[in-house]
Amino acid sequence: MKRRDFLKATSVCTYTALTLNPLERLALAEEEPKPEQHGGKIPRRRGFNLLEKFMVHNNEPFLESDFAWMRGWGFDFARLPMDYRCWTDPADPYKFDDKVLGEIDQAVEWGKQYGVHVNLCLHRAPGYTVANPKEKLDLWKDEEAQRQFDHQWTQFARRYKGVSAARLSFDLVNEPAQVSAASYCKVARRVVAAIRKVDPQRPIVSDGLQWGRVPIFELADLGIAQSTRGYEPMQVSHYKATWVWNKGNWPEPTWPLVRGDKIIDREWLRKKQIEPWKRLEAKGVNVHVGEFGVFNKTPHKVAMAWLTDFMGLWKEAGWGWAMWNLRGGFGIVDSDRPGTRYDSFEGHKLDREMLELMQRS
Repeated sequence: MKRRDFLKATSVCTYTALTLNPLERLALAEEEPKPEQHGGKIPRRRGFNLLEKFMVHNNEPFLESDFAWMRGWGFDFARLPMDYRCWTDPADPYKFDDKVLGEIDQAVEWGKQYGVHVNLCLHRAPGYTVANPKEKLDLWKDEEAQRQFDHQWTQFARRYKGVSAARLSFDLVNEPAQVSAASYCKVARRVVAAIRKVDPQRPIVSDGLQWGRVPIFELADLGIAQSTRGYEPMQVSHYKATWVWNKGNWPEPTWPLVRGDKIIDREWLRKKQIEPWKRLEAKGVNVHVGEFGVFNKTPHKVAMAWLTDFMGLWKEAGWGWAMWNLRGGFGIVDSDRPGTRYDSFEGHKLDREMLELMQRS
């Protein structure tokens, strides 16, 4: 049964409903549209980034247990940062692997099952990535890259048309950087128009400029949310992280952090990381923290103090967030952070203290 034929149907018998595929059942059962579809206030959703399709060389199915854990702990948001190469034919960028897309369908279905909003993000898009290797095309300059970018998102828009806005949103491209606001906004407006032509109800998110750090006032009229980051100062969040510009070679951090005669503390975070985005919010733009976390080389006590301040500010602001990541060096499960007291949890090591901080925040 074709999706478009299913979605046109307004009445089906019980037997037919039982034979539909998971996404067709999902679309059939969705609740009424929510105000967030049209730029209204979004709920304060909290959760994690799930990395199964973050890089093409580690292209794995998502795990139901992640959704079950999040639900059990009281979280309701999963951002899926993905590499478009996971499902795109390298010989034909307009041809997709339906098996891999089916694994994304399954994550959307688990989101429905466990009450977790799923946010799809192109961490690597045709023509742009913050990762290595760089793309051959330039999303901000090349028409072909922009056509491919539009095609990526319109195929997701068609695939998930009918899935409730309360359950699924699109984050256009991860952390646009080293591009002017004018050039980025031209691409963003184009792809938003392409998505809305297929599915006018789909909630859309744009990351801020300069790796998510800078709000984009030029898009305030577009009726989309914007996503900031929680990584400042990098000396705390990325200490000894070998992939950053200086390979993480800072002195071991403290919190508050002392730089010469300057104190970097909660009030510094408020001024630098909250107030600019509150000004954007005052324009009617929803704000969400799409990524934050502390790499496992930062001492646990320092990480907890920094997280307490940052997450407290987000709670005051009324913003939701997604930790990078759930399982791994920035997360609360199997983080392998020296000096951490771990609980045994379903065959994994759980940082219970950090989990409880997140639950309070």
